[in-house]
Amino acid sequence: MKNFDPYQNYLATLKKIGYIPRQLAKQEDYDRIGFMSGLEVHQQLLTEKKLFCHCPAGIYQKDEEYDAEVIRHMRPTLSELGEYDGTALMEFKTRKNIVYRINNKTACTYEVDDTPPFLINKDALEKALIITILCKFNVVGEVHITRKQYLDGSIPTGFQRTAILGVEGEIELKNKKVRLIQLSIEEDSCREISDVGHWRVYKTDRLGMPLIETVTYPDMKNPDEVKEACDYIRFLNRSTGLVRTGMGAARQDVNVSCKGGTRVEIKGVAHTKWIPELTHNECFRQWSLLAIRDELRQRVSDWQNWKIEYTYLDYDAFVITHPAIKSAKESGKKLLAVRLPHFKGILSWYNQPGIMFAQEIADRLKVIACLDFPNMVHSELPVQVITDSDMEIIKMIMNCDEEKDALIVFWATEDDVATALETIEERCKMAFEGVPNETRKSFEDGTTMFERVLPGPDRMYPDTDSTPIPLSVEYIENLKKRIPNTVRERVNQMLAWGIPESSHTYILSRNLYPYIEKTINEYGIDPTVAGKFFGQELKKVEGKYQKGQDFTYDRLLDLIAFLKQNNLHCPLGIYMLPELYQHPNLDFESILTILKFKRRSKEELISKIDFLIEKYNSEAKNKTKENSLNWVMGQIRPMAVGNMDLNELKEEIEKRITQ
Repeated sequence: MKNFDPYQNYLATLKKIGYIPRQLAKQEDYDRIGFMSGLEVHQQLLTEKKLFCHCPAGIYQKDEEYDAEVIRHMRPTLSELGEYDGTALMEFKTRKNIVYRINNKTACTYEVDDTPPFLINKDALEKALIITILCKFNVVGEVHITRKQYLDGSIPTGFQRTAILGVEGEIELKNKKVRLIQLSIEEDSCREISDVGHWRVYKTDRLGMPLIETVTYPDMKNPDEVKEACDYIRFLNRSTGLVRTGMGAARQDVNVSCKGGTRVEIKGVAHTKWIPELTHNECFRQWSLLAIRDELRQRVSDWQNWKIEYTYLDYDAFVITHPAIKSAKESGKKLLAVRLPHFKGILSWYNQPGIMFAQEIADRLKVIACLDFPNMVHSELPVQVITDSDMEIIKMIMNCDEEKDALIVFWATEDDVATALETIEERCKMAFEGVPNETRKSFEDGTTMFERVLPGPDRMYPDTDSTPIPLSVEYIENLKKRIPNTVRERVNQMLAWGIPESSHTYILSRNLYPYIEKTINEYGIDPTVAGKFFGQELKKVEGKYQKGQDFTYDRLLDLIAFLKQNNLHCPLGIYMLPELYQHPNLDFESILTILKFKRRSKEELISKIDFLIEKYNSEAKNKTKENSLNWVMGQIRPMAVGNMDLNELKEEIEKRITQ
């Protein structure tokens, strides 16, 4: 576009919506736009088998490790009320070919919907109920298994079996309580390998693994509270020792809205550290979409009847320089121009950092019409990929009003053209409404893209293959006896032990609290020493060295027991830790040999003090008590570590220097 300054346009957009960078945002900024957020936290349970069959859980296959492929096409079904779910209809429109790569070691006929479900995994149900009680939920009297429709292909049956176990719970954060809506047990979905065009490929190793979903009310009023609540739920789950850990074992979806907006679900947030930036940007994205709505309604009074105009273009009539358009011509795709009446300046309106409104359309073209990126260009690009003269010709063909209209050019196979045109018009019409209900995919930089229409209640219906499971009062009371203390109680105890807050997240995320507690209570180790060992020294080693295949945190308790049994002091464990972490099967005496450790008596070490003080006094130039203490301590410390309490050694040196 001639005379188009993208930077000035970007600044103008930020000014219109009152955007504040997260680093500068205060609570009053979030109150101004009505920030509101809730969570759906998914956590795999630690079981040997899957939820509704006898296949092993937790065994993952490589992409090329499969024994068979199954191809399916998903179709929506009516709910109990005779309605179709909007998400199901959207997925049906994509005409996807869903391919499942099946490994006989990790899947059976149940996974591919050729066998009814077995009885629910009792171990998984029991573990889920313990966590339900820990979250102070009201436990249901009967477990009713239902079906939740998924037509994206992530589950071959087209639905996920799920059951609510508890309702109306709560968690206690540092400065507030967060209400919980429900906790459910459900089967995990497939892992996606690829999604290109009309082909989506999954592997079924993860499919059917038991997991729990904890859903909160939208009680979080700023991005940091959302992260704190998510961390709390994850730490609480891990504190039970009943859940899986590691990559993909826990995933969270974040629901965000602003004043005048609607609930948008950010799907599959991989790391909680992404949450603050994602929720901040999503709230302001909605605020920006509301500003676009107001702007468009001022321009178009009869906006309910607004529609696009389009025409097919002849490749040979233009000078094609854009590689994607050249490729489209070579592959026989159609080239189309679409006029958007009264949309001048809207396509280049920024909704996210560095992302224009036009991307909202491009995202839907990829997801719904299956047009892979890049799939369109438009008249408000900062750098035109269509020459100015060609753009002017297209505008003339489309009778564009230079002061009012915007223009999109896209390419697609003939079979995808109708869906693409419908998608463009639908998303533009949504701009007159404000914020569409949708699920969005998250990225590490804090931005998101459209993933699918937000599911509604019409996708839920009873599972006719499963009978209700009664939960007796006696059974629940027995489970209550196995409940660990809460995360808040653990944090308070760590503070009482003198463990710095900077170590709490690491300790809780790896469920190291029980190890610290046992180290203090059973082995009599000083709490600050135990806290430093598990919260700081172990963290350093994990960040620096490659973990041995058989290493578990239980080996650390074995190490502490060895030190106590051999009358060796705990600081020696810090020196032994790197070797133990890398080679967990080494016996402890061998590690001491590698470290060239020599056992020395307390008397032997103390006997060296007077000689070293005398040597310092005869050789040192700047003689002070502090320098003398530090020098002598430095000489004896390597020999004393593990053989003598270092504080006691320091006191002995101080006594002799004073004399």
